[in-house]
Formats: sequence, C-alpha cells, structure tokens
Amino acid sequence: MTDRRLWSYKEIAAHIRVQPDTVRSYRKHGLLPEPDHVESGKPYWYADSIRAWVAARPGNRGRRD
Repeated sequence: MTDRRLWSYKEIAAHIRVQPDTVRSYRKHGLLPEPDHVESGKPYWYADSIRAWVAARPGNRGRRD
C-alpha cells in the first residue's frame, strides 16, 4: 500500500528525529529529494518519497522507522 500523505519539513523532521531547520538545511544543500508538491511556495513530500530517501541515505545502517 502506498502512503500518499504530504509531509512538510515538520513531519520529515519528526520522522528522522531532527529539527525542522535541519531538514531545511538538507534541502538547501541538495540533500533532500525535490518536493512532490508545492503549495503557496511551501514544499511537501509524499511520505513514501521520504521513506525511500531515508532508506537510501548513507549511514542508514538498515534503520526501519
């Protein structure tokens, strides 16, 4: 089953256990995938897109959040 919920910086930060500003920094430095949706200038990602990104991140060590 696919998870098409849209996540903001806040939800991504909670998922990977960092502050939202850290996620913003990841995006600024090209470490975050392109947003799946932009609304009123704010980026959003599908939960599945972020889970795939987390799984592929270096140093992940098989984390299963």
